[in-house]
Amino acid sequence: MAGQKNQLEEGLELNPQFSKRGGILPVAVQETSTGQVLMLASVNEEALKKTLKTKLATFWSTSRNQLWTKGETSGDLLRIDDILIDCDQDALVYKVTLMGEGVCHTYDDKGSHRKACFYRKLDSELESLEFIKDMR
Repeated sequence: MAGQKNQLEEGLELNPQFSKRGGILPVAVQETSTGQVLMLASVNEEALKKTLKTKLATFWSTSRNQLWTKGETSGDLLRIDDILIDCDQDALVYKVTLMGEGVCHTYDDKGSHRKACFYRKLDSELESLEFIKDMR
């Protein structure tokens, strides 16, 4: 067992642990040029394979139970620059370049799609949310 763990954590073989999380892994999507976290999504084995093949961020929609390539219908594609995998090989980070306006399905007060899904922050003292300035 120790040898398997060492190989998983220190080895160079890709071995995503899909079985640990019911067939899907969480993916944080981060803009390469700014470091901004844009969204959180999920991938299954098929979505990861398609992402690696096409170099476009493809996910598993847990609400629709189907593959979706981000921006396929909107034109707001995400080009993969790098993929990071954590020590246990059960979580990913997609470092991407935006090929459109952004990733969020919501709109700002000017009617534009927001660049990122993380556009509010928690005020822990008031236990309420506030909009982040200069975020679409």
